[in-house]
Amino acid sequence: MADQRTRVLVTGAGGFIGHHLVTHLKQRGHWVRGVDLREPEFTEVDADEFELLDLRRWDDCLVATRGVEHVYALAADMGGMGFISSNHATILRNNALINLHTLEAARVNGASRYLFSSSACIYPDYLQTDTDVRPLKEQDAYPANPQDAYGWEKLVAERLCEYYTGEYGLVTRVVRFHNIYGPYGTYDGGREKAPAALCRKIARAEPGEDIEIWGDGEQTRSFCYIDDCVEGIHRLMRSDHGEPLNLGTDHLVTINELARLILQISGKPDVGLRHVDGPQGVRGRNSDNTRLREVLGWEPRTSLEAGLQETYRWIEKQVRG
Repeated sequence: MADQRTRVLVTGAGGFIGHHLVTHLKQRGHWVRGVDLREPEFTEVDADEFELLDLRRWDDCLVATRGVEHVYALAADMGGMGFISSNHATILRNNALINLHTLEAARVNGASRYLFSSSACIYPDYLQTDTDVRPLKEQDAYPANPQDAYGWEKLVAERLCEYYTGEYGLVTRVVRFHNIYGPYGTYDGGREKAPAALCRKIARAEPGEDIEIWGDGEQTRSFCYIDDCVEGIHRLMRSDHGEPLNLGTDHLVTINELARLILQISGKPDVGLRHVDGPQGVRGRNSDNTRLREVLGWEPRTSLEAGLQETYRWIEKQVRG
């Protein structure tokens, strides 16, 4: 392994997880190049270099990966359930191009380690039909049957990393995110995830108003705070573990419970919940962290209430202008 001054690339560095990861790596002494179609929307650029590049294009991927030792591949065309459930062709095309080109360019340019950001969306639909879902283990990915194109393209890229290690010797790491949330991320416009969307709706609600919840609100998820996420990413990249690894919490809550917790944080007890038709994704999803604890000797530590406190206060400030 290289020392603290490793030259690293973070793709998707203009996005939510990406720009937090850039800051985390800089604080630990790395030289960091960030790449994205746009700069971070809510913070300054922390990277030593920031390149505006389109990683769907081969030539841009060659530029992005030049002169770096480690690549953290976070770039993706993605969003919340509303976006994921209605843009299958766009997601599969754009992300397949990004993944294929970035991995090959990293190999061509001599990178020594490559971390791919996968997702819990790779897990089979048939294991996620109940709210009281059994926590998903890494080996549950097969037989494969992801719900959406987003899950399929992530699963293919996971296999591609495995094959690049076998054929070319490129050291690859694969992390499967479980619902990452926190401040300084998208909270409006259709690509936001459930915690950010609920924080926005509640921050804008007047006393006596209702906010909309898609479906009956009894669908279940676990949520992982952004600070824990980037810590886990960095630990995995430095580890000797070459198989996919869950990164999330195993604290399961319903969307209704999530909304009520945010309402409690907001101090708006008079705001109600109104259930409407809308995409809900799988009925239940939770992370089994057994392997995470074994491999890294660590797991996320931020409670949902503490993470939502930070997230809500930041979004409330943005909404109020």
